[in-house]
Amino acid sequence: MKFTVSQSSLAKALLVVAKGMATNSTLPYLSGIYIKAQDGTLEFQTSNLTISIRHRIAANVEEEGETVVSGKVLTSIVKTLPDAAVSFDMTAGSHTLQISCHKSNFRLNTLEASDFPEFPTFALNRSIELPSALLSEMVDKVYKVTSRDTSRPILQGVLLSVEENTIRLVATDSYRLAVCDSNAETSSADEAFVTIVPGATFHDVLSSPSMTEQIMVGTTDSQVVFVFGNTTYVTRKIEGNFPNYRQLLPSSYATAVKLDVSEFGSALKRVSVIASGNPSVRLDADADGKLLRLSASSPDQGESSEMIDAEIDGSSMSIALNFHYVLDCVNAVNGSDELTLELQGPMQPAIYKSYGKINYLYLLMPVRM
Repeated sequence: MKFTVSQSSLAKALLVVAKGMATNSTLPYLSGIYIKAQDGTLEFQTSNLTISIRHRIAANVEEEGETVVSGKVLTSIVKTLPDAAVSFDMTAGSHTLQISCHKSNFRLNTLEASDFPEFPTFALNRSIELPSALLSEMVDKVYKVTSRDTSRPILQGVLLSVEENTIRLVATDSYRLAVCDSNAETSSADEAFVTIVPGATFHDVLSSPSMTEQIMVGTTDSQVVFVFGNTTYVTRKIEGNFPNYRQLLPSSYATAVKLDVSEFGSALKRVSVIASGNPSVRLDADADGKLLRLSASSPDQGESSEMIDAEIDGSSMSIALNFHYVLDCVNAVNGSDELTLELQGPMQPAIYKSYGKINYLYLLMPVRM
């Protein structure tokens, strides 16, 4: 195997497939990168047995071949090289890969390419093309709400549904719920496209440096497949039924508080400084004075409070919420001017709503005051 490729193109390719490498595996192949040189093209593959990534780039291939090298070592080397041509050379039957660039030379031990996990084959049952920039913005708003509890894998997923050019994403960890939707031209058919995608994987895919304007999302009986440009991402589908989130959404409210996002976020950050040991922040909506009071207290640190102007519809009401979760909501709607807080009662879920290009709903369970 012998080929030459630019450092910048190689570095980007390694960044694309890096998310597919296992970090703590005892199997060296799962932390390695498979490289195949053929017909003027380099193919890179990684797999941790849950996620498999394949990415192709152009290169000057003099001799065809394939090998597997340590992903961590190769990535570290390429990062330090100047933006120049990088040459790879491996004699047939050898287990040593020679890399040279400018005045630098490296010799890496390799693994048998034939032992690397075969890239998953797939025949899609359903597929759809979506605008990647919009989808990425939507995923950013919901994926942090997915659960970290491995015992309930369904809550680690994001529900993706597309129907009549309306894209909707839903995530929940049972303490909070995030829903966002937007309208866009899609390749959706009459029947709705619905699947559940692991939240962290969804975010990684949309953050890929090889992302194109459109992304194809497809499903098989056991897989979710993403294809964009010269990159293919295959992940296991999360099996099971996503919680019926619609039954959690009330049809009315007792109190609605309209907030300036920037002002509310800044006040929340200041008040919550005192709540390091107790993540609860109390919100008191004064309907007569058109004010919202934020307050926090800690037996060790003391107390804090701040008043902000607010347009309040309905009766005065108080509720206590986990300020970490509220800040996640504020960060998700960053860029919006207005945020509405709807309350039914002090021990019933609080609902934040924001409208715009992307409509956003964030339901949060209260804590005891």
